[in-house]
Amino acid sequence: MLHHISIDVKNPRRVAEVLAKVMRGQVFPFPVHEGSYIVVAGDQYGTAIELLPAGTSLVPGLEEVEFKATSIAPRFGSVHAALSVPTSLQEIEAIGVQEEWIVRLCDRGPFKVIEFWVEDQFAFEFLSPEIVSEYLEFMQLGKCEAFLNQEVPAVA
Repeated sequence: MLHHISIDVKNPRRVAEVLAKVMRGQVFPFPVHEGSYIVVAGDQYGTAIELLPAGTSLVPGLEEVEFKATSIAPRFGSVHAALSVPTSLQEIEAIGVQEEWIVRLCDRGPFKVIEFWVEDQFAFEFLSPEIVSEYLEFMQLGKCEAFLNQEVPAVA
């Protein structure tokens, strides 16, 4: 179960406000790092997204994680997240158009996702009520194994 994710963005407050619309959640300042915000969905899973200023890295400190600012923020990366949201495809598209961010419905084969590119740099795959059932049905071990046509060997 994924409960929260943190990403760094150019405009943390604005991104938090936009994601709160999609998630139908609430924005709060995130006190652990200056200039950061958190969107709390208020759902039964504790779903949240932390928005940190661009160039922020999490590094292991002596006792706990430390937030370090760097002058280099990569444009794209491999991290992305899929989240179920209560918002319809049409509402998500309208929010993306308003922000001038890339939003598109994509067919991944066994299920569809709505790619939502925050600041045209970070990809969320939103699963709206219209499409979430396909994803949940597919993401069972038996279906994944059949689709991928292979069993992953156990780790010794």
